[in-house]
Amino acid sequence: MLFLSFFATAVAAYLIGAIPTGFLVAKARGVDIRAVGSGNIGATNAFRVLGRPAGTLVLLVDALKGFAAVSWLCLALPRFFSVPASDLAGYQLLAGIGAVLGHNYTCWLKFKGGKGIATTAGVYLALAPQALGIALVTWIILALITRYVSVASVAAAVVLPTAVWLNHGSLPLGLVTTALGLLAILKHRKNIQRLQAGTENRIGQKAQPSGEAK
Repeated sequence: MLFLSFFATAVAAYLIGAIPTGFLVAKARGVDIRAVGSGNIGATNAFRVLGRPAGTLVLLVDALKGFAAVSWLCLALPRFFSVPASDLAGYQLLAGIGAVLGHNYTCWLKFKGGKGIATTAGVYLALAPQALGIALVTWIILALITRYVSVASVAAAVVLPTAVWLNHGSLPLGLVTTALGLLAILKHRKNIQRLQAGTENRIGQKAQPSGEAK
């Protein structure tokens, strides 16, 4: 029963995270978001390609995926598997990992997805809201100063695990957050290369075909 409950949590969280929000919203407008801008299905490219209202919708839903997996899914677990309240923290960590991996490597698009920033934010809104607040403030400040979403996102990916280690006494939470932060940085490796080359798009810059952006 223990294995089944963990397996069910991981699969359900992955499938929640795997909903390709940006792709679906763009598809409803007759656009293949993978062929425009950075080619990414995440909120940043959705803002650039589809505009602010659609980009905001993608951002909120992507964040909701992470929150729903950690909060709502794990609240429903005791009804099906009689999970003790003392064990829920472990299930929540598993659900958070599953949701982010689902977003980053969605099975619906040949395991090519987003970069996980919004979904990770949703996860930590449920797991560690104070640490998320610190990372979010960092993101906003750097986005305003540099006008690069990638710079702000990479910095937030460093600040979030740092804040968790400093403000929470949970070793598993610290390790998981560090791993997710490293994954976020890894997913931004092409952005880092473009920053070094001086070709990274700034906030408000017009979208280009994905081949040009890359």
